[in-house]
Amino acid sequence: MEIKILGTGCPSCKALFETTQQAVSELGIEAKVVKEEDMVKIMQYNVFSVPALVINEKVVSSGKKLSLEQVKNLLKK
Repeated sequence: MEIKILGTGCPSCKALFETTQQAVSELGIEAKVVKEEDMVKIMQYNVFSVPALVINEKVVSSGKKLSLEQVKNLLKK
């Protein structure tokens, strides 16, 4: 599984990155978690508000600060 956090490095983006890493760890999922801060690459996902969560190249959340439980639920899908 490949997970990307799209964001410019703002506090919300950093928080989502840390929350996602924690969720992956707690669920015992084998996943690569990447933080993407390049605006050109972020725009390729048609995301207009960050942070955004991308799982296997599919945007599953955008513009929201997700809780640990919310991230876990998205990863289980």
